Amino acid sequence: MLYRVEGIVLRSMDYGEGNKIVTLLTKTNGKAGVLIRGAKKIKSKHSSLAQPFTYGEFVYFRSSGLGTLNHGEILESHHILREKLDLAAYSSYVSELTDRSLQDDEATGFHFEQLKACLSAFQDGKDPQIVSHLYEMRILDLSGYAPELDQCVSCGNVIGPFKLSPYVGGILCSRCTGKDPQAVQLGEGAYKLLRLFRRMDMRRLGSIQVKPETKAELKLAMRKLMDTHLGLQLKSRNFLDQLDKLM
Repeated sequence: MLYRVEGIVLRSMDYGEGNKIVTLLTKTNGKAGVLIRGAKKIKSKHSSLAQPFTYGEFVYFRSSGLGTLNHGEILESHHILREKLDLAAYSSYVSELTDRSLQDDEATGFHFEQLKACLSAFQDGKDPQIVSHLYEMRILDLSGYAPELDQCVSCGNVIGPFKLSPYVGGILCSRCTGKDPQAVQLGEGAYKLLRLFRRMDMRRLGSIQVKPETKAELKLAMRKLMDTHLGLQLKSRNFLDQLDKLM
């Protein structure tokens, strides 16, 4: 069967002497593995379609399993995301997170639009850490693990201060923090941003200036949420941690 899809390259790997296999996140057909013949050759007209983070139109044939590319057209190369080390690291992280958190046959229309907007935000120069945290929240939401941030999950109290408890799935007020001694302290700025992220579509993200101490709180909170509910061991996140130590 012949497929014509919009897709984003999540992953690319060498196959044989001159070929590549790409994993696409498509707008209409879930994740798809596609063989691009000759993509490793310098003069190949399809080599650029096999680059990570490329957004394009892909026409491929598949009867079962792996598809084979017939034709493709780049809609946005996102070359800057491969050329700058920090952007490459963040883009690799959100791509691997998407790949690992989605099943092959899962509906992906909204996932696709969110990843597309995320990569565009990186390219437009928006703070990559803040963009990635918003994307993490979207992944948690789409996976069914978005935290309750409007009221204490134990007693329903809406008066702060609050701590975040990934274990119980949301915030705990000062009267209920004993239910989770490991709950994360949230400053006012971090709490407001988490509530904003909980509701925000990636496509609506504007420019946000965040203090370093607030960014540190956000990172800790999102890491604990991701580790508690998804538990994914991602090589790209380890690289991001190493990069943070150098910068």
